[in-house]
Amino acid sequence: MQDKELPSIDALYIGGGFPETQATELAGNVSFSRSLRTAVEKGLPVYAECGGLIYLGKSLQVGDEIYPMTSVLPADFILEKKPQAHGYTQLVITGSNPFFEMSCKLKGHEFHYSRIVNIKDLDDLAFSMQRGHGIDGSHDGIVYKNVLATYTHLHAQGSPLWAQGIVKKAREYRMISKPGVRR
Repeated sequence: MQDKELPSIDALYIGGGFPETQATELAGNVSFSRSLRTAVEKGLPVYAECGGLIYLGKSLQVGDEIYPMTSVLPADFILEKKPQAHGYTQLVITGSNPFFEMSCKLKGHEFHYSRIVNIKDLDDLAFSMQRGHGIDGSHDGIVYKNVLATYTHLHAQGSPLWAQGIVKKAREYRMISKPGVRR
């Protein structure tokens, strides 16, 4: 929340959390948001879960206040008073994405009070929900360039391909973005 720009990295994981509790600070750090958008446009691999998904959106509405987020993804979020989804998830990869092969099965959980609004192309989501709600009750996983953002928090031991996919994409990105730097 204090850094002015994204450091030189090969991949980024934005975990879950409660961006609504820090919405003023997140919205106010315009220079960091700009540097993140620039890195995404250059192909930085980014995996974001729940609060990370919200942070990558255009805005977060909390009560009557609307806070601008990074605008990496063309989606707005509204924080509701009651949970919008809560429980374990089981996913099958059904859409193109930077980290997982098709038909791969993943396990995780979700617990979020927000809901997504003002988004197009919900037909192009990466995950089909076998259990859980996700973004629209049937799907989860918004893909943009090398970004995969989802409401589901993956369980690392229940989804070992997660780390492998991120490391593979980070290596590819390093080869392209930083030629001459050792792997």
